[in-house]
Amino acid sequence: MGSFDHFRKWVLISCMILQFGDGFYLPGSFPHKYNVGDQLSVKVNSLTSIDTEIPYGYYSLPFCKPSEGVKDSAENLGELLMGDRIENSPYRFKMYTNESEIFVCKSNPLSADEFKIMKEMIDEMYQVNLNLDNLPAIRYMKREGFSLQWTGYPVGIKVQDVHYVFNHLKFKVLVHKYEESNMVGVIGAGDGAELITTRDNSSSTDPPAYMVVGFEVVPCSFQHDPQLLKNVTTYGKYPTSIKCDPVTVSMAIKAGQSVTYSYEVSFVESDIKWPSRWDAYLKMEGAKVHWFSILNSLMVITFLAGIVLIIFLRTIRRDLARYEELDKEAQAQMNEDLSGWKLVVGDVFRAPENPELLCVMVADGVRILGMAVTTIFFAALGFMSPASRGALITGMLFFYMFLGVFAGYVAVWLLRTIASGDSKGWFSVSWKVACFFPGIAFLILTTLNFLLWGSHSTGAIPFSTFLVLLLLWFCISVPLTLLGGFFGTRAPRLEYPVRTNQIAREIPAQRFPSWVLVLGAGTLPFGTLFIELFFIMSSIWLGRVYYVFGFLFIVLVLLVTVCAEVSLVLTYIRLCVEDWRWWWKSFFASGSVALYIFLYSINYLVFDLKSLSGPVSAILYLGYSLFMVMAIMLATGAVGFLSSLFFVHRLFSSVKID
Repeated sequence: MGSFDHFRKWVLISCMILQFGDGFYLPGSFPHKYNVGDQLSVKVNSLTSIDTEIPYGYYSLPFCKPSEGVKDSAENLGELLMGDRIENSPYRFKMYTNESEIFVCKSNPLSADEFKIMKEMIDEMYQVNLNLDNLPAIRYMKREGFSLQWTGYPVGIKVQDVHYVFNHLKFKVLVHKYEESNMVGVIGAGDGAELITTRDNSSSTDPPAYMVVGFEVVPCSFQHDPQLLKNVTTYGKYPTSIKCDPVTVSMAIKAGQSVTYSYEVSFVESDIKWPSRWDAYLKMEGAKVHWFSILNSLMVITFLAGIVLIIFLRTIRRDLARYEELDKEAQAQMNEDLSGWKLVVGDVFRAPENPELLCVMVADGVRILGMAVTTIFFAALGFMSPASRGALITGMLFFYMFLGVFAGYVAVWLLRTIASGDSKGWFSVSWKVACFFPGIAFLILTTLNFLLWGSHSTGAIPFSTFLVLLLLWFCISVPLTLLGGFFGTRAPRLEYPVRTNQIAREIPAQRFPSWVLVLGAGTLPFGTLFIELFFIMSSIWLGRVYYVFGFLFIVLVLLVTVCAEVSLVLTYIRLCVEDWRWWWKSFFASGSVALYIFLYSINYLVFDLKSLSGPVSAILYLGYSLFMVMAIMLATGAVGFLSSLFFVHRLFSSVKID
């Protein structure tokens, strides 16, 4: 009976888990229910353009301001770094209460400067970003038979050299009735039996509550009659009906002329459930072509790299087996006739030039790769969804910071391996690891931030945020890196299987320069990600939502595999031509993929961002691209170098040489 009771309890627990599963949400992702008549406040974000990365504040234009004043919402570190500025707006609704012809305000006559700024923003297609209950406003439109969707709406439109402003907004709020999840209870009876019960609130007499599951906007340009506005107050009803037709425009902007703003809102009950409300934003057009193309390229590249690796391993194994079958005299005779990688046995572990720099770059690359894998993994699980603004950047920053322990450990371990166990200089190399890539990133971001400050952009990082970053860097990241370096001094190093000659062996003249192979090796890793790179670039620079982190995780794993294979093959080729200087070449063999990514970024700038406005935007784009390719070079280079290090160690450990 005891085993049966345990089994019954497990069944009860399983039923509870299944019941709770219907109402389960990830941390930070829970529904907000509203009763009928509850206040709903629309918030505004920075004005952004698909042609430039420089955002401007919503109230930099003569829009209506809230009666209670402009207030900033709480922003996390990721939002500040991304340039998001969430503020309240004058648009407010009541749950499940339809309203129309709502007058908001009438602006002051446009000054010459305001008129010029509005024209520029209309020309550059700046978008107004609104959100309700953390859902961005989405706009649907049809063009040439295709249905398109955008987040936000344009400030205005230019028709035949005349600029029109969208001053009337038609909102549609999709709502879903809030239902309490059925709760499973276990009631103990006197005889030891348990009963499964559920709590059903369907019979409750409470008024229905709703959740916001969609937020749509239709912008219109409408010419209000000034005579009818004399007796209308804020949030009052405009005397006549307003026909919102997005196809026609009538409110042209002129210097010295006021602009009247109004809106209407309707609530529609929807079958969309709250956990699925982001599906409309995460849909990718042409998904079949996207998935098929990437999967096809990945399979081909993996197959080719696998074939090369198999042939390469079989050749080495056959060579080693034939060598070990010989007796000592035959081996001595064979050693005189050796060729290829066996001739560099006394130099293959000779310390490279600038060993400390190599240790620093490899350690920082391991740190960046660890940050990428961890961040993408948690993002794929849904912990860093678009609903959590800034969570992705914040997560990347903190993962990078706490992985400093691992970076310091790797740097000192590698330095001790190169120096044959000498721990001298561990503090110096740990300090350099803590400052190398963060210092480069800080220099690039500071330079770009000065440009943003000069452009009066809201995307500029506030000075207080810079102080926070410096505190995180020197008070958390640096100590953790030094701690990891201290652990590295006590870790067992990699023992060399052969002794290094005192005099370096002369390297024969090469038919082709070694850098040709090094640069060419980066094409294969680039082939694994160039299609995915297009979608990532589009999400960053064209305001699209990227959320296929599960597939991105697979691409990252495949990229690491191909980088390791490419570096191994190149290292073997260099050793076969008696070139024992493989250390830096193995790093840049896989790290050279960053060069092709940078060239692709330039190509994307020229052909996909043709209307990028001004040199400042172009400099910002190139600066952020340089920052990205530096991180990729370090991460992929670390993978290639460590793979080659363990391969060379294993290769020469298998050869019996006195």
